[in-house]
Amino acid sequence: MKTIYGGFEAGGTKMVCAVGTGPEDIQAEIRFPTGQPVETIRTAINFFKEQENKFGEIAAIGIASFGPVDLDRNSPSYGFITSTPKPGWPNTDIVGVFKNALGLPIGFDTDVNGAALGEWRWGAAQGLDTFIYLTIGTGIGGGAMVNGKLVHGLLHPEMGHIYVPHDHQHDPFPGSCPYHGDCLEGLATGPAVEKRWGQRGETLPFDHPAWEIEAHYIALALVNFILTLSPQRIILGGGVMQQHQVFPLIRTKVQAFLNEYIRSPEIIEKIDEYIVPPALGGRAGVLGAIALGYLAVENS
Repeated sequence: MKTIYGGFEAGGTKMVCAVGTGPEDIQAEIRFPTGQPVETIRTAINFFKEQENKFGEIAAIGIASFGPVDLDRNSPSYGFITSTPKPGWPNTDIVGVFKNALGLPIGFDTDVNGAALGEWRWGAAQGLDTFIYLTIGTGIGGGAMVNGKLVHGLLHPEMGHIYVPHDHQHDPFPGSCPYHGDCLEGLATGPAVEKRWGQRGETLPFDHPAWEIEAHYIALALVNFILTLSPQRIILGGGVMQQHQVFPLIRTKVQAFLNEYIRSPEIIEKIDEYIVPPALGGRAGVLGAIALGYLAVENS
């Protein structure tokens, strides 16, 4: 019987659980809304118990979670979702509950670091050791791998909350982030688009001025990340990036903002291959969780 892994993508609005070995081999998968912690985590654990009864022992489970989360293994709250604004979820222990219920190795990271790992193992970041995965949807999150390791540090990257220049005359929208107002997340998420224009982004025409503004803020952020981390590639996922007309706008603006200061062919000549959508598409999150399961076994 082949070795299989479990993946639990814990999102702020939906949860996805799957077992398998990779993109071409998902044996079972469920999706369900994010409810209160006890019932939500119980549903996920019951899914994995059912799959073990069906397929045999799972080698490990990876959990890729919305945050903020505590990734410090020496911390008493390691494996917890900490100061999230999601009602009912602050200070929720995920890893401990899974370990107690299943007794398996658990890989744990942010949802975006998990998606980055999945893209590195199977998708658009294969063969690279330094890159960024950014998701732009209900919120904005960023995962980064630098020199072959996912970035954690003091806590973990919170790329969505950087400040970008905000011209209030050109864009009088004050921002929607409950913590920072007009940080990147406050200006460029799907909810920010909806609040600014009075309708959901998917209902706006492809040539609506919303997308020029969206590309402007995302490009400003990417320039900061390029200058800070020097990524070999940038992967942009999430619901907002389903508006594929935004990609060429972002690429053009990134080149203009950098003004040939970074003299790399990837940016000057191959920008279409440098700023790309995820190769794993909408499955990047749960496949990234499975990749965290692989990592848990490799590090054990």
